[in-house]
Amino acid sequence: MVYAADQKKSIGSYNNKDVVFLLKDLSTFSLEGTIEEREKNIQSGQHYSETLPIEYQPPENYLNLFWETLEEYKQKVALCAGTVAEQIWKLKGENTVLVSLARAGTPVGILIKRYLSEVYGADLPHYSVSIIRDRGIDENAINYILQSHPGCNIQFVDGWTGKGAISIELTKACREFSEKNGIALDDTLAVLADPGHCTTLYGTREDFLIPSACLNSTVSGLVSRTVLNEKYIGPSDFHGAKYYKELESADVSNEYLSIIEDEFQAIKQEAAETAAPLMAKKGDATFQGMEEVRKIKEEFDIESVNFVKPGVGETTRVLLRRLPWKILMKDPESPYVRHIAMLAKERNVEIIHYPNMSYTCCGLIKKAEKE
Repeated sequence: MVYAADQKKSIGSYNNKDVVFLLKDLSTFSLEGTIEEREKNIQSGQHYSETLPIEYQPPENYLNLFWETLEEYKQKVALCAGTVAEQIWKLKGENTVLVSLARAGTPVGILIKRYLSEVYGADLPHYSVSIIRDRGIDENAINYILQSHPGCNIQFVDGWTGKGAISIELTKACREFSEKNGIALDDTLAVLADPGHCTTLYGTREDFLIPSACLNSTVSGLVSRTVLNEKYIGPSDFHGAKYYKELESADVSNEYLSIIEDEFQAIKQEAAETAAPLMAKKGDATFQGMEEVRKIKEEFDIESVNFVKPGVGETTRVLLRRLPWKILMKDPESPYVRHIAMLAKERNVEIIHYPNMSYTCCGLIKKAEKE
């Protein structure tokens, strides 16, 4: 089989030494629609992965907030990345291939790779692949990795968990891949933050603001969300994505990583000390956050749990690229929700004080009006 990777130039603004995107370049195609158009189409049955939201250059006040947030939490992000990296290293060792889930997982995968290089002198391969809710993982990409690294231990990486949709999707995809190919894949997802208790491999379970959640492609290598649309993706292709060359002047992807990487020496001892008890008392992923999501769905008379997006990262995404209805906040004074408050004000979205949840905040999506 000839894979798309053999036919394309590399995509994204990251150095190939940091990550190789196994994605088909769809930059020449027009796939974007307005938030309102997309929301209406998605709620009418079109899969979200068939189109893309329009991505804009972030406004100055929002960019300022990103830099402030990064300055405030750079050491916390570094510690969480180091804590996860320590666990991966001790569990799987030097035969590991990091496979981040595009796109939120990509900067996290790079941080883990850089931490292991700096602290252990290890140069682990790192790929970024597509996984799509209800559509599964890109099996062509997984096969490509397995053929390129026979006998390797794949470690899947993402940014954070919300209610666990991607964790569930990954488990299902790994089971189907094993049934089809006779190759067992470890479905444990490594994340910086796991507020929904959706995995056993995490840096923290605190629902804190990971600064990369504040921005879209400009902190993710200028790569779009991934696309699976049979008009553009053939059976031997990888899933697709666009490279937003026109946003190069606003790209902070590599600067973001360097600022966090500069904290590794300061946190490496604490990372190892934090990782040890997490590995020792490894319990099950209970998905306890999903119970809260179901409760919120009933309380606010929401049609589907898919319209309830818990956690700081997911709430940010709702405000950036969906049609938000209301925002629930555990503590409106929390420093983790300053950007949420700013975005909600911009989009005229009601904020409700909702103290009885484990998440810092939760975004509720508006049902699109039928014409």
